[in-house]
Amino acid sequence: MYDSKSSLLFFLTISLLSFCDADSGRKCSNKSSLIGFESNFTMVQHQLRGHLKILDDCSFQVTRFDMLAGSSDVVFWGAVSVDFSNITRGFPISDHRFNQTTYRNESFLVQLLPNVTWDQIKVLSVWDVTTFSDFGHVSLPMNGSDSDPSRVYTMFDNCKNLSDNYRVRWSLNVEKNWIEVGLEAATKTMNYMAFGWANPNATKELMLGADVSVTAFTEEGRPFVDDFYITSYSECMFHGKDGSAIGVCPDVVYENSTNGRELNNTRLVYGHRRDGVSFIRFRKPLKSDDDKYDLPVDPMEEMAVIWALGLMKPPDTIRPYYLPQNHGGPKMVAFGDLVLNVSENVDDCFGPLDADDKEDQDLIIADANVPLVVTTGESLHYPYPPNPSKVLYINKKEAPVLRVERGVPVKFSVQTGHDVALYITSDYIGGNATLRNATETIYSGGPEAEGVVASPYELVWDPDRNTPDQVFYQSLYQPKMGWRVEVVDGGLSDMYNNSVFLDDQQVTFFWTLSEDSISIAARGVKKSGYLAIAFGSEMVNSYGYVGWVDDIGKGRLNTYWIDGKDVSNVHQTNENMTHVRCKSENGIITLEFTRPLKPSCSSHDKKPECKNILDSTTPLRVIWAMGAKWSEHLSERNMHSVTSQRPVRVMLTRGSSEAEQDLRPVLAVHGFMMFVAWGILFPGGILAARYLKHVKGDGWYRIHIYLQYSGLSIVLLAVLFAVAELHGFFVSSLHVKFGIAAIFLAFVQPVNAYLRPKKSDNGEKASSKRIIWEYFHVNVGRGAIVVGIAALFTGMKHLGERYKGGNVHGLSWALMIWFVVGALMVIYLEYCERKQRRNRLLGRGNWVLGNIEEEDSVDLLNPNHASTLSSPQNSGLMEVQLEPLNR
Repeated sequence: MYDSKSSLLFFLTISLLSFCDADSGRKCSNKSSLIGFESNFTMVQHQLRGHLKILDDCSFQVTRFDMLAGSSDVVFWGAVSVDFSNITRGFPISDHRFNQTTYRNESFLVQLLPNVTWDQIKVLSVWDVTTFSDFGHVSLPMNGSDSDPSRVYTMFDNCKNLSDNYRVRWSLNVEKNWIEVGLEAATKTMNYMAFGWANPNATKELMLGADVSVTAFTEEGRPFVDDFYITSYSECMFHGKDGSAIGVCPDVVYENSTNGRELNNTRLVYGHRRDGVSFIRFRKPLKSDDDKYDLPVDPMEEMAVIWALGLMKPPDTIRPYYLPQNHGGPKMVAFGDLVLNVSENVDDCFGPLDADDKEDQDLIIADANVPLVVTTGESLHYPYPPNPSKVLYINKKEAPVLRVERGVPVKFSVQTGHDVALYITSDYIGGNATLRNATETIYSGGPEAEGVVASPYELVWDPDRNTPDQVFYQSLYQPKMGWRVEVVDGGLSDMYNNSVFLDDQQVTFFWTLSEDSISIAARGVKKSGYLAIAFGSEMVNSYGYVGWVDDIGKGRLNTYWIDGKDVSNVHQTNENMTHVRCKSENGIITLEFTRPLKPSCSSHDKKPECKNILDSTTPLRVIWAMGAKWSEHLSERNMHSVTSQRPVRVMLTRGSSEAEQDLRPVLAVHGFMMFVAWGILFPGGILAARYLKHVKGDGWYRIHIYLQYSGLSIVLLAVLFAVAELHGFFVSSLHVKFGIAAIFLAFVQPVNAYLRPKKSDNGEKASSKRIIWEYFHVNVGRGAIVVGIAALFTGMKHLGERYKGGNVHGLSWALMIWFVVGALMVIYLEYCERKQRRNRLLGRGNWVLGNIEEEDSVDLLNPNHASTLSSPQNSGLMEVQLEPLNR
C-alpha cells in the first residue's frame, strides 16, 4: 500500500529507533499482544492524518503525519474511550510534544512514559490539554481484535492536487471492481465538489457526455453524493412535452430505472467538514451495470477526468434535487481536466489543506430586533470535538458561530428544555466551569435561563465595549454543548452613551460616565497617521491622549503632559488606563480607553498625571490634533498638521457640548441686569429705608418699595434669559448656588412685608411680634445683599473659567471698586445718622421728625426710639434698652 520512498523512510526510521533505544539504555519487552498493530488515525480536527504502528511494549511509530498547527500543549494522550467524560479523564502517555507548526508528511518515533503500558490505553489520541480537544485518535484492539471495525479513515493510497485548494484521493480494488474516491477542498459549506470521467470520444468539450460524481452537504450538514450525467452546459431543466431532461442532471432524472437497474451507482462512505475543509468519501464501481449514463473505468489506461467547484442549489418544489450551479471561476481554480491512470501510485499532496477561514461553520449575526431561538439537537458535525451527543442549536443551526456587536442588546428565546440552562461565559468548555476554572467570567444567563417551546425564557445580554472579542455560549450543567461568540465593535454610538462633535466637526468624541471612571473614544473623519485629543483650552498645559498604528500594524495609545510648544515640552505620562484600543480603518484612526475620574495617587505624589482629575459636574474642555506620523521618540516631524481652532466644552453629565467662545450677548445681558438689581436697586432700596425716614411724608417708603420690586422683576427676567440661553437650569457651579440663595432671600422679603404685625397705637409700647418682625426683615434684607454680591463675584469667576475672556479680570476689579465705594458711602451716611441722633437726644436738633403716625416711620430697632413714644409732657431724658430677641 506504500510507495518505495515510504518504505525506505520506514526502514531508516526503524534503524534510528534501534540506535536511539540502544543509546538510551532503556530495554523494551515484546510481550504485549498489540505489538505489530497498525492503524490510521481518525481525523477529528486540525486536518490530522497519519499512520500508527506499535513497535514494542514501550514505543510506537507515526508516519505520513499531517496536522495543522495547534497550541503548545498538544500531546499524545491515553484514555479508555473516546466519549467526552472518559477522554477528558485521560492522561499523557509520552513526553513528546507537538510544536506550534504545521506537520507535512512527517515521521517520528515516540516512547511511552516509564509508568505507562499498552494495557492502560484503549484510545491513543493527539490531545490539546489547553482546550480539552481531540485532534485525532486511534482505537486500539481489545483482546487482539479490532475494537472498532466500522471506523472510517481519511487515508488513501493515492492523492492528486487538482488545484491549490482541491484534492482527489483514491484507493483501488480491481478484484472487487470498485474505486474509493475522496474529494477534499478548502471551500464554503454549501459548495459542491465534482469529479468524474470525461467522454472518451470527446476531444474538446470534455464535459459533455461526462460521468460525474457530485458531492456536497445538505443544509443540515449531512454529506451526500449523486451520480450525474452532463448533456448540456446548463442547469438541469425539463423540456419538451415528454418531460425529458437536459443539462447537468442526476442519472435518476433521465430515467427512474432501466430493466431494473439502479442508476445511482455511487455510494457514500463517509463525509465531514473540519477546519473549513470539506471531505467526502464515496465508492464507485469500475464497470457499472448502467452502460447508458456511467462510463467504464479502465484501471490500466490513462483516461481524461474533469472536476469542478461551485455553489450547490438546494431542492425546491419544482426540482426536488440538489443541483450544481455554474462553477463561475477560472480554469484550474474552479474547474479543470487532466489525464489520470488510477493504477499508478501518486502522492503529490504535501501536507494538509489550510483554509483561510477554519471556523466557517454556520455564522449567525445577532439582530437587536429578532430573538435568537436556542434549542438542543443531535450532534452532527460539531465544530470543536470531543462533544456530547446533544448540542445547542441557534435558529436551527448546529452550534454556529454567533456574531454580536458591542452596545447592541442580544435577545435569546431559550427553548432548550428544563435540563439545559444557557449562559454566556469566558470558558470554552462551559458546564458550570467555575468549579474547575476560578477565573471564569459569566456575562449573562444562569440557572434560570431554561425553557420549553410552550414557555420559552427570554434572556437579554448587553455586550459592552469591555466585553472580550471572544466569549462562548454554553450549557450551565453540561460541558461543550455550545460554541464561540464573536464580539465585534459596532457603531461607536451604540457602544457609548453620549457623543458630540468637536470643533470643525472633524473628530467625534464619545463617552460613557460611571460612578468613579469614564470610558472615552475619539474617531477622526479624515485619514491621518495619528489622532490626538487633549483636555484643556489649548495644547499648552493640557493632558493629551495620542493614538496611532505602528509599523507592524499594532494599535498604540500613549498619554502626555504638554507644558510648551516644543517637542521637549511633551512629557509622556503613565496614567492608569484600561480597555485600551486603537485601530486604523482605511487611514481613519479610532482610539478608546477607560480611566478613573480621579487618579489613584498618594498625597505626596508630584507626578503630572496625578493632577489630571476629571470632575463630571464641570465642563471638560476638549481639543484635538491630527498628523502624518507619530512615534514614541518624538521629533519635529511628529507635530500636527491640522488642529481644532478652539476647545469644545463637553458637559459630561448632560451629554451635550458647546464650543468655547466669547461671552454670549444674552449672558452679558444677564450679568448686567443682575448687577443693576444687586449693585444698584436693592442696595438703593435699603439705603432709602435706613437714611430717608427724616423726610416728611412717606417718600422714603415709596422709594424703598419701588426699588425693591423693580429689583425683583429684573432678577426674574435675568434668570429667565440665562435659562433660555443655556437650555436648562443646572445647579452645578458655586455661582448658581449663591444666586439661588440670594433670589430666595429676595423673594422672602415681599412675603415677610405682607405678614408684618400691626403697629402699636400712639403712646403704646411696641409688641414683641413687631420687634421680631423688624429684626427678621432687616437682617434678611442685609443677608440677601451680601449673598447677592457674592453671586455677582462668583458669576464673574464662572465667566472667566467658562470663556477665558481677557476682560473678565477687569470687570471683576471694576465691580470690586464699585462696592468698595458703596461701602465707604454707607459708612459716611451711618456716621452722619448717628451724629444727628446724638444731637437730637441732647436737645440740639432743629429739624423736624417725620410723621410718626405714618406706618413704619419709627425705627423700632433704634435703642433710643422709646423717647419718641413717651408722653409729650415728659420733658426729661429717658433711655430705654430693648432686647426683642430675648422676649
